Order: sequence, then structure tokens, then C-alpha cells
Amino acid sequence: MTIELTGPGGPAHEGDPDGAGERVGRVLGTADATPLTFWTAVSPDSYLQLDDVVVTHRELPDREPVTIAGVVTGVRARHEGAQFDSDVFAIADGTLPAQVQEAAEITTTRVDPELYVPPTPGAVVYRAAGDARARALHFDRMERRIPMGMGRDGVPVYLNADFLDGSRGAHVSISGISGVATKTSFATFLLYSVFRSGVLGGDAVNAKALIFNVKGEDLLFLDHPNARLDEATTAAYARLGLSAGAFPDVRVHAPPRAGDASGTPDVSSRMTGVDSFYWTLTEFCADRLLPYVFADADDERQQYTMVVHSVAAHLARYAQPADGGISIDGVRLGSYPDLVDHVVEQLNDDETRADWAGSAVGLGTVNAFARRLIGSKKDLSRLIRGDLATRRPHSINTSESAQVTVVDLHNLPDRAQRFVVGVTLKSEFERKEKAGTAKPLLFVVLDELNKYAPREGSSPIKEVLLDIAERGRSLGVILIGAQQTASEVERRIVTNSAIRVVGRLDPAEASRPEYGFLPPAQRQRALLAKPGTMFVNQPDIPVPLCLEFPFPAWATRVSEAGRAPSETLRSITQAADPFAVIGSGGPADDDIPF
Repeated sequence: MTIELTGPGGPAHEGDPDGAGERVGRVLGTADATPLTFWTAVSPDSYLQLDDVVVTHRELPDREPVTIAGVVTGVRARHEGAQFDSDVFAIADGTLPAQVQEAAEITTTRVDPELYVPPTPGAVVYRAAGDARARALHFDRMERRIPMGMGRDGVPVYLNADFLDGSRGAHVSISGISGVATKTSFATFLLYSVFRSGVLGGDAVNAKALIFNVKGEDLLFLDHPNARLDEATTAAYARLGLSAGAFPDVRVHAPPRAGDASGTPDVSSRMTGVDSFYWTLTEFCADRLLPYVFADADDERQQYTMVVHSVAAHLARYAQPADGGISIDGVRLGSYPDLVDHVVEQLNDDETRADWAGSAVGLGTVNAFARRLIGSKKDLSRLIRGDLATRRPHSINTSESAQVTVVDLHNLPDRAQRFVVGVTLKSEFERKEKAGTAKPLLFVVLDELNKYAPREGSSPIKEVLLDIAERGRSLGVILIGAQQTASEVERRIVTNSAIRVVGRLDPAEASRPEYGFLPPAQRQRALLAKPGTMFVNQPDIPVPLCLEFPFPAWATRVSEAGRAPSETLRSITQAADPFAVIGSGGPADDDIPF
């Protein structure tokens, strides 16, 4: 059979059941063609760029034709007829005959039917479009597709929801340089797409998201429309099957201001719809939260960790509620510093030390524990309280909150951030364990994962995150973790992430084996990727897909914030009492005047 290649608009290849559109070249005959990779010569009147999707066919005797589809992972151009480097000048002047020939490397993504034979040199190669493109990228096999953004060809790229919601896999790992890779922006866009695309069906109403905000106050305005939203961005969302808008149901929690006895939320840019979170002394003792005060990975390697657990058990056994504070051995303690001083005093007393720390612990170990505990007073005093009403809403509980719960940490020191993340994840995971069902889903977005779950050492937070990575799928807890360096994150967490996303990478980091799923060309491109460009690897597709996701339709900073819906402007406290003043320690006559 004679195959004619005439370029776009020419006669269709009679063995082309896919009806793929533009003809772009032929399988190269001067390079080995294998079932998994091959090269195509690009026709003079066409072109191929990285990430283009192509398809070709192999005729077989007594069998139906085999369709071989793939993605362009390399492109080159050279002079044919040149022998020396200096020949380029003679060719450019027209004194030496030669022609320019482009060729593209194709990495196979699908063979249908699955007869792994190489394409025949000279076979026509088409730029895949429509259904042919969907089949090449396995989108036709995805029963539930989550739009992630646009491919290089301007056509939507999808994520298989089965590998996100726990049906066949779970968890997302996002890596990239801080401030350039737009990791948090992609994480929030992915959440928006999950909630608004309809892939969760009726479960989307009850699905929850817990987002920890660790940098500035950028994530405090998810429920505000973006004032910079234009027609082009709205159209981009429409092409993805999404409406452009803010998250409709958001609740923001912030720590109390340092030194503020009324517990006012420590935020400056958003003054409405914000609640303070803290733990009472009774909760701190009864729930054995002391280990999370020592949440550094280095702490777990120290001998005084046995003192930590012994003291936590003693507090849980003997601490009794007393007018907002606690009472131990007849001594009332009304603040976290009071509690620390009392514990240290008991540990320094020869008669009571064994009751608190155990009899087998040396004095040096006890002193090491005491020094570290004393150092926590400054960082945790505003989070562990005995001076605020226990009946006042102060807990972070996603089951009783909005669809999206944002926990602001950016004003807290490192130790306090670790405490909040550890205790919150612990309580949420235990709540899901008690429920015993995966529905409704809970998505947890946590940046700086390499700080909370480092590759070396152990800590209470790391153990909780490992639990989520290894058992969260069955309980409906989905981790969306972001980090600058995946090479510094606990291997089991990265390994259990079915979806891996890479933005702009540092050159040294890109060479690490954790990015072995990226073809060499994509590793090199990750060093140049502009904000908004991501490489997404998912189990369904053998080659990571390059995509661009649209500009956020919700405000990412206070300067972009449009007017929020009125129902989001009140905090939980104000919802219960519309005349309550946020942070007030007692009754108030008027609401906040703004």
C-alpha cells in the first residue's frame, strides 16, 4: 500500500481509524524504532514541539492495524549535507547545498491493541486531536476526570479521580522552588477543581479540606473573588468545565495575639470571619499533648523523650479542671507558664521526681527535658490557655466547620507551628478512625512537608503523617503535601503519593533520584519552568504531562480581594451570637464597627 504524505489538509491515511488530524511527518528510518520509543522526521511544512501528542499505525499481516500513540519528549534540527561545523556559514550563504531537517523523539503512551511491535520506518505520523488525543493519554479510560489545566496544545488535561480519592490510590506530592513553583496555588486549584467539577457527585457537599497557611496571609481570602479576574481567565475556566469564582464555604482560624488576654485572632489583613484557636490546660493534659511540644525530629533521638511520655501520663492522670485552669496536688495552675514551672519544680524535688519522670531516669536526662520545656513557654503561652472560657468555640474541627478550613500559622514561631500541625492532624485522624468510614473525604494541604516529615529522625508529627500516607486512603484522609525538596521528605510518604507534581526545580534537586519519573528533557525543562507550569505524573499515563493551570479565580492576597459573600463574614462566635465581638473575653454591646 502506498502512503502519501501531503501535510495538513491532504488526503487521509486510509489505515487511520482514529481520524487523527494533521500529518506531521514519518517514522525515521535512520534511528532505531522500538515499541516504546521512536523518532519521527518532521515534514517541512509542519512542526512538533515538546509535549505534543502524536499517533501512527503499524500494518500487520492477517491482523488488525496497531495504533501506536505517544508524547514528544525530544526535538532536534540539523543540517543534512554538512560535514564540518564551519559548513553552516557556507550553507547560509547558499554556496553549499544542504537542507534543514527536524526530528522528534516520541515516547509511547499507548499501544492499541496491545501488540508491542515497533512502528515501521516511513509510516505516517499524525498530530493527535479529539478522540485520538484522549485515547493516547488514556483519558477515555478515566470514568471520573478532574481537570488540572491546559496542555501545551491548549486542550484540557485531566487527572484520574480514582487515584486521588482513595479508590485506587491517594495523596499528592508537589515539589518546587519556593515562590516560583506556585505549589500552593496549584494545590488550591486542584481542590477547587475537585469540589466544583462534579467528580465527587453527591459526596462533594460533605467533603472537607484542611489547609495550613504557613506563609503570609495569602490563603485567608479563598472565599473572596479575585478582583483581577478577566474575561480570558473566565474563558480558561470554562474550557475546563469549571465556573470561575471563589470558594463558597470557608472558615478561617488564627492563633490568639501574643499578650492579649481576650484571645483576639492574630491577623492584620482580614478582620471578619476569623476565629481564634487554642487549647485549654485541661485539654492539654487530658489529651496528652505534651509530646507535640517536643516535635522536632532531633528531639526523638534524645533520651529525655521517655521523660516526655512519663510526664504526659502523670498530667493526664492527676490534672483536674479548676475554673478554666487545672489543679494538680491541690495547686491551681492558670496558664501554660504556671504549668511548666510546676512540672519543673516537681522534677527538681528529689521526693517527687520519680513520680513524674520514673525511677530509671538520670538527673542529666531530667534536666535536659526541663531546659527544653522551659524554652517552650514563650512560644506556646498564647496557644495553651487557662484564662479563656472553655465553652467558647476554640477547637479546629473540620466536621463542624465549613467545606474549607484554613488554619493560619504564619505568625507563630517554628515550635508553635509544629505543635499546631501535629495536634490538629492527630485529632482529625483520630476522628476519622472513630468514624470508621472513608466518606466524607478530608483533603489536608500542608506546605513545607520536609520540615514536618524529614527523611531522617522521628517525631510525633512525622508518625501522624506516616499514618495518613499509609492508612489515610482507607479512612478518606487525602494528603496534598508540598515541599521545596522531595529528596528530604520521608520516603514512605513520597512513595505512597499516587500523584506527583513538579514545578520549577533547583538544578541540584532535579538531579536527585526522587525525580526519576521525569524524562531527561522534562528534568531540564523543570529548571526553566515559569510560574503556573507543572509536570504531573499519574499511574494511568506512562509519561508526565506538562500543563498550565489558570490564574486563581479567588483572591491570593488582600490587594486582590473583592467583596466576599455576606454569609462568610461572621466567625463561629458571631454566628452563635451576632452581637458578640471577636476576641472579647466578656459581653459586648456592639458588633465590630466595620
